[in-house]
Amino acid sequence: MKHPRQILQRATLLLGASLFLHGVFVSAAEPDAEPIPGALPLWEKGAPGSEARRGEAEKLDGANVTNVHNPTITPFLPEAARRTGVAVLIVPGGGHSKLCLGHEGYALARWFQGRGIAAVVLKYRLAREKDSAYTIQEHAMADMRRAIRTVRSQAQTWGIAPDRIGVIGFSAGGELAAFSAMQSDLGNPTAADGVERVSSRPDFQVLIYPGTSGLFTVEKGMPPLFIACGYGDRQDISEGMASLYLKYKQAGVKAELHVYSNAGHGFGYRPGTTSGAGAWPLRLEEWLVDSGLLKPAASAQ
Repeated sequence: MKHPRQILQRATLLLGASLFLHGVFVSAAEPDAEPIPGALPLWEKGAPGSEARRGEAEKLDGANVTNVHNPTITPFLPEAARRTGVAVLIVPGGGHSKLCLGHEGYALARWFQGRGIAAVVLKYRLAREKDSAYTIQEHAMADMRRAIRTVRSQAQTWGIAPDRIGVIGFSAGGELAAFSAMQSDLGNPTAADGVERVSSRPDFQVLIYPGTSGLFTVEKGMPPLFIACGYGDRQDISEGMASLYLKYKQAGVKAELHVYSNAGHGFGYRPGTTSGAGAWPLRLEEWLVDSGLLKPAASAQ
């Protein structure tokens, strides 16, 4: 039987070819409307607790996906000459009932890829989909931690610095990103599965209008934080993010907060948007440079 790393390496080569073809034929008018083929399963034999359902097909409605029983990651790797060593795991939102893989997934991944930053989009199990037997903490978070471990385990193969891997979560995905920074481990050095020997701790976290902020806890030593949200969002998000920023300040963990006065919930990233909220990825890129995670030359276009 092939080692999981060999399987991932082979799949990545095939994925590269499919991404090239995809880039040729996708309409420029809707760059975020189509799913990307060639996603890599997080577990070779299926996710724990979902092994019997891993063969079920996902359901696609535009750029939204449901019926996820075999969680995957889809890497968007920059060409070797442009690699910065930075990687981001992108976690789409959708209220834990669907995955919004367009403006909270693939479109942003392509943006990062074009700037030399490796981007990996996660499809996780949905705890609030109709008739779902999954939970956020047991299943979605297992997918989240496994995805971080998998990206880190592929650092050498994908040209990534293992200490510059961050998480970016939108809405429900922002909850998972925040929880991953709160509840991580260094890996199990005796695990038979090589991926499980790797740390699940993100090196930085990016929360874009995340929900359930009242459940977020902060301790000294947690990864640095970038936050973006809208003034017109729900109170628990717009005011909750201000409170979260203050908690990080009190804990001595560096954080940056952007509250966009003319934005609500779900602005995500859409190419060509000229609003202030639409330019948040540029502010993130500046923050990465200021934080010493990205060299200034990498952001020059």
